[in-house]
Amino acid sequence: MKSLFGILLVFVLTTVSLAAQEIKDNNLNSYNALSAKVLSIDYGTPNDLDDLGSSFGVELSYRRQLGKLFGLAVPLKIGVIDVGATENLNFVSIDLLGHFYPVGSDAKLSPYLLAGYGVVSEDFDSSNGQLPLGAGLNLKLGENSFLGVQGEYRISSADLRDNLQFGLGYIYRISSVDNDGDGIVNRLDQCPDEFGPASTNGCPDQDLDGIVDTEDQCPTLPGTAELMGCPDTDEDGIIDPQDKCPTVAGVASAMGCPDQDGDGIADADDACPTKAGTPENDGCPDSDGDGFFDNKDNCPDVAGPDQGCPPADTDGDGIPDAEDECPNEAGPLRGCPDQDGDRVADKDDRCPTEAGPPSNQGCPEIKQEVVELLEFATQAVQFETGSAKLKQESFFTLDEIVQIMKEYPAYSLVISGHTDNVGNDDNNQVLSEDRAKSCRDYLVARGIRPTRLTYIGYGESRPRANNETVSGRRLNRRVEFDLRLL
Repeated sequence: MKSLFGILLVFVLTTVSLAAQEIKDNNLNSYNALSAKVLSIDYGTPNDLDDLGSSFGVELSYRRQLGKLFGLAVPLKIGVIDVGATENLNFVSIDLLGHFYPVGSDAKLSPYLLAGYGVVSEDFDSSNGQLPLGAGLNLKLGENSFLGVQGEYRISSADLRDNLQFGLGYIYRISSVDNDGDGIVNRLDQCPDEFGPASTNGCPDQDLDGIVDTEDQCPTLPGTAELMGCPDTDEDGIIDPQDKCPTVAGVASAMGCPDQDGDGIADADDACPTKAGTPENDGCPDSDGDGFFDNKDNCPDVAGPDQGCPPADTDGDGIPDAEDECPNEAGPLRGCPDQDGDRVADKDDRCPTEAGPPSNQGCPEIKQEVVELLEFATQAVQFETGSAKLKQESFFTLDEIVQIMKEYPAYSLVISGHTDNVGNDDNNQVLSEDRAKSCRDYLVARGIRPTRLTYIGYGESRPRANNETVSGRRLNRRVEFDLRLL
């Protein structure tokens, strides 16, 4: 028994020692609590006395939590016990217990182990010492309230006094928790798990400027609320960490440094501190943007590569002679003129005064209705049989061709005559050429320059259809009109 008592005493002392060490290491405050329980007491089972019944009692206890894992309790119990006498005995007991909480005392469910020493008085007539061993479980109901169940096996120094006790009760914490140990209880601490001063309601404030670190842009430098916790030594409105000249007032565009000319370049880095310039020019101006500072630019108002002056431009079209394909004629297309604005330079334009696509050398494309009319003319222009004399009904079609030639002055006309295979080949050749010439002569007579007209005869060498049929021979007897650029 003495050996067991010694072991339990060591457990309680160790609990107190470790709890004190935990407080030192974790900087956590202890708290006080009161509890009340109803007890079920069994003296029969531990002493193998089956005729003893269970009895009941109540417990009031003072608890002192020494840290997250360890605590002490002093329970006072009163009740009745059945120990085999003629009537039940009244008892009063007081214990000193050590509690160990493996997951901490403030968890939602907090199991714990207990051990200690107590003294039990029976009817104030006799007493015995008891060593309680047990376990319990606390259910957290609120910030400071718990529901607790507990079981103990109590070893008595007297014969037949070992007993089991089971309790159910309520625990109330009478001093609030301060998890971070900053002296501000959790319910008043806006940062209950982080150490902080009262000036910031328990939240961290390393520089003690009254602005919590999470809202402080300079958490290690005391500053003002207007500047989000940062200092501004020179009072230029730029916080010191962003101010390249923290002791000399300056402007934001120069990172807090002086800038007399307001060009965003600090005077210390500005080659022209009194004249606004650009960073590329070391703070000096370049009015024409040619890379030459104005004081070294021979043409400060006109950009150019030659000491700041532009290269020679004889025709003044803005294109240097070295790049101008027409250096003596002003023009927009690589320096060349384009009178009709069709993006084909006049020097390359077959029709410089008439707009046309580059694919047609700057000349207007022939309209589809003109193409169709010229195709119609191959059969519409008729001659006397075996002759080159035009029939009168051909004049209308030829007059339309005259109008086409006037509409397209940049084009020439190739007139080719064709026959069927009836008759002598040589005669057909001569006839086809004569008929083409008759058409040419008609157009010349109507004002078309001969230099724009070419005629040729192919005889029967280029048939369009089968000469074995009447309709085929009729198609082969024709004059073709082909417009071509001059």
